Parts: sequence; C-alpha cells; structure tokens
Amino acid sequence: MSEEVQQPVSEFGNLPPAEGDGIHASIGLLNDVELEATLQFGSRELALREVLELGPGDVVELDRHISEPVDLVVGDRIVARGEVVVVNGNFALRITEVATPQLRLESIRCLF
Repeated sequence: MSEEVQQPVSEFGNLPPAEGDGIHASIGLLNDVELEATLQFGSRELALREVLELGPGDVVELDRHISEPVDLVVGDRIVARGEVVVVNGNFALRITEVATPQLRLESIRCLF
C-alpha cells in the first residue's frame, strides 16, 4: 500500500497526531478493539412497495457515479475514501483519502 494518493477535501487530509494531548497517549489501549467497517458504494431511497417487489435480476441504481470514490464507514462516520480493487478474488479498498484523526476518533466514540 505504498501507492497512496492524497486528495484532501474539507474534512479529509493528513494531519499529524497532536503531541502530548492525552488522547494519543492512551489510544494504544484501544488498538485491539475490533470495529465493523463497511464500504458504501452509494445510496437510494425506495418505497416499501419497491423493496417488496424486488427480485432476482432486478437492478437498483445508486446515486454515485462509478468513477467517484467509495466510502469506508465505521460507526456512522466516513473515515476514508478510495477505489475498489480485487485482491485474491476478494473486493478490497485502495485508500486515496483519510479523514482527520479527530473524525476517526469520533467514529469510534459513536459505537460506545
């Protein structure tokens, strides 16, 4: 993963961790906590009627163009963005943008 591309938007970017603020000093205690991460390709609102009518072969169009980055979501926060790739036959995410450390911490707080 040495091929990292930085494309910061307003709340994204690479900020160095603040030194001596207490949060980073004790964050090591949480390093082994497992969190569920979800890739969000897009979204679409459907009426219940439409959901009940879905069947094999139906296509649900999302609100995101194929060239737009995919969101990596932890809790209810976007912590990174990137492009979908295939690794050993599995979907994977090549990270292109990373949320600020503060936003990443907020995503963890919302889980507890």
